[in-house]
Amino acid sequence: MHSPSAASDDDSDALFGLDALGPEPAAAHPSRPSFRDSEAARRLLPVREIHAEPAAAASPRGRQIIARFPQARLVEVESHWGIPGLHGNEGNVARWVRVKGETLVLGERKSPRTRPNGRSADWIAPGASNGCAMACAYCYVPRRKGYANPVTVFTNIDRIIAHIGRHIARQGPKTEPNQCDPTAWVYDIGENGDCSVDALICDNTADLVHAFRRWPTAKASFATKFVNPDLLTLDPRGRTRVRFSVMPPEDSRLLDVRTSPVDERIAAAADFLDAGYEVHFNLSPVVLRPGWEDAWAELLTRLDDVLPDRVKRQAAAEVIMLTHNRELHEVNLGWHPRAEDALWRPDLQETKRSENGALNVRYAGPVKAQAVDRLRTLITARTPWLRVRYAF
Repeated sequence: MHSPSAASDDDSDALFGLDALGPEPAAAHPSRPSFRDSEAARRLLPVREIHAEPAAAASPRGRQIIARFPQARLVEVESHWGIPGLHGNEGNVARWVRVKGETLVLGERKSPRTRPNGRSADWIAPGASNGCAMACAYCYVPRRKGYANPVTVFTNIDRIIAHIGRHIARQGPKTEPNQCDPTAWVYDIGENGDCSVDALICDNTADLVHAFRRWPTAKASFATKFVNPDLLTLDPRGRTRVRFSVMPPEDSRLLDVRTSPVDERIAAAADFLDAGYEVHFNLSPVVLRPGWEDAWAELLTRLDDVLPDRVKRQAAAEVIMLTHNRELHEVNLGWHPRAEDALWRPDLQETKRSENGALNVRYAGPVKAQAVDRLRTLITARTPWLRVRYAF
């Protein structure tokens, strides 16, 4: 068996970078107006302030973004981490949602790194962003920044792609199937953001999709809660997996703030498959509250009723139980306390030390095991075609 290589990477050249990808073909839908320029996109990202590292602002991608938001005030910062008045500012809790839409940060990834995963993907690639314009109450990313979590775009996308390309080349072909994929090494490109939202800001997502379609041994993957029709024009040729995150609509209306409605995510699956994507689903997060089993049974029935056979034949799912965090709990109490009625359940949860040292809470072992078994039973009964790749 060929084992994944974790050797260090040298980013001193642009091998497999943007220059190596060649010219792009004409857009698949040249007459389609860009959703990026729509009123809906402007409502999600009414950017008024851009905090930018000097090198990021001066880069081609940085200039593209700044030109896209000409009304925004440009503020030079030394680093995209720890921006005074933004990160660590408890007063921003009251502006939690406004900050996400009105503030943008530009930085550079100084040391791109790919690390093994083995659950959703074989590898976690260095993402082209950090943070999100949406405001899901359970999101783990804000824990790292403190009281504000707008999108940080990394403008040195060529270096990120160069790093991923060299990493893929070192792996060679995948010789044995696993639960991530039977033939391709899968790279999650959106661990700390949402690539569909990033595509409203700049071409980073498009560049990554275009890069992966030229790497026959690898496949990109990202989860999303936002339907961006601009992605339908990118011609991924089966080398990008989109994982639409779904949950019962009543949970989503409470917890998935600023996201696309669940029915829109489900309805988009066939369009994305027809556009050349592999389409999977994240049943995520599973929140245990009174009536949760009936709500999930109804959602699964909806999937079975709405999705066409061509989507069902290739679909698979990840089941992800809720993990929460005490610091995020305290933040949420300042802007969305109703969410915590569902998310913060000390009677069902236990503490868990994460890989980065944070103290999180998750459902206690027996509670979680019973819930996963019950959900698997519901999947077998309501959506027997939906293969569960893993449950966590």
